[in-house]
Amino acid sequence: MIIDRIALLLTVVGAINWGSIGLFQFDIVSWICGGPSSLLSRIIFTVVGLAGVWCVSLLFRPRDAYGHVEE
Repeated sequence: MIIDRIALLLTVVGAINWGSIGLFQFDIVSWICGGPSSLLSRIIFTVVGLAGVWCVSLLFRPRDAYGHVEE
C-alpha cells in the first residue's frame, strides 16, 4: 500500500532527525522550519509521530498481506 511506504519514509526522516540530535545536538527539522515551536515544525513532528504509530501496524500484519510470497 502506498500509505505504508509514505509512513515508512516519514519514519525514516524522523529517525534521521533524532540521530542528528543525538550525535550532533542539531535538530534538522527545527533548523529548516524556524525553531522547535514554530507551527510548521510542530506539524512535521506530529505527522512523523503519526507515521511511526502507523508503522507499528506493519509489525503485526501477516506476511501474505504484503503482496508477495517468498519461495
